[in-house]
Amino acid sequence: MKVKKAIIPAAGLGTRVLPASKAVPKEMLNIVDKPAIQYIVEEAVAAGIEDILIITNRGKGVIEDHFDYAYELESKLAANPKKAAILEQVRAVSEVKANIYFIRQKVTKGLGHAILCGESFVGSEPFAVLYGDDVILGEDPAVAQLCRAYDKYGKGVVGVQAVARELIGLYCTLGVTPIEGETRLMNCHKIIEKPTDEQIMSLFAILGRVVLPPQVFGMLREGIKSTPEGEELYLTDVMSELGANGQLLACDFTGRRYDMGNKLGILQANCEVALSHPETAEGFRAYLKALAATLT
Repeated sequence: MKVKKAIIPAAGLGTRVLPASKAVPKEMLNIVDKPAIQYIVEEAVAAGIEDILIITNRGKGVIEDHFDYAYELESKLAANPKKAAILEQVRAVSEVKANIYFIRQKVTKGLGHAILCGESFVGSEPFAVLYGDDVILGEDPAVAQLCRAYDKYGKGVVGVQAVARELIGLYCTLGVTPIEGETRLMNCHKIIEKPTDEQIMSLFAILGRVVLPPQVFGMLREGIKSTPEGEELYLTDVMSELGANGQLLACDFTGRRYDMGNKLGILQANCEVALSHPETAEGFRAYLKALAATLT
């Protein structure tokens, strides 16, 4: 079955980028001239996703506003012929080629709980998850690469890339074995969240994109029952169970990933996108060259 639905969890508190995220959701922090979540939605649409559910919580209504029409703004832009290009960009946000829905995660209980909030939206179909912290840019949308793997093998797929050994403890480590005839796909049979040095199985880590079968919802409900009061429900535990049952692949996707829940990641994204943006590339490149000459 083709993957046509996606969930974007965007209910996190953004503690790593405070105080910027105190009043502005981290998903709305910009990369040059677009908020991070717009890049994520555009990636899903480019991959053929038709229905997108964004999981939010209190104080994040601005995300919904961003994808809505802004009649007063658009009417002012329409009245000025010189603003035609800007008007086109603004309207394109609200006319994205997918249906976008919103639901609130009323209690912050982790990524697994957030995904469970989308059960009625997904139904009995496979679905993609695009983490709200991660913007991935490339010619071939990262989630599309995972969707093709699911379509071919009918198994859950986690999007991975190799990370530096000193950083693997901040993510997860995967036990993987190659698949004959595949260059970027592997069988994934175990996942350990935030591993110690002794637990590292590979330098592959899950970086913001997964495709899952609908049976994970039953697994998540069972996980809720066994999760102690006050603790978070980790999606990783369910994915690791899929792997142990031979139902999970790892896709070493192509694309440049930016961690938008991290101050350095935000700076890197803005710097690199500005160097390719038609309105900023020339001036920003000249500025960086001049700045670099002053660094020691």
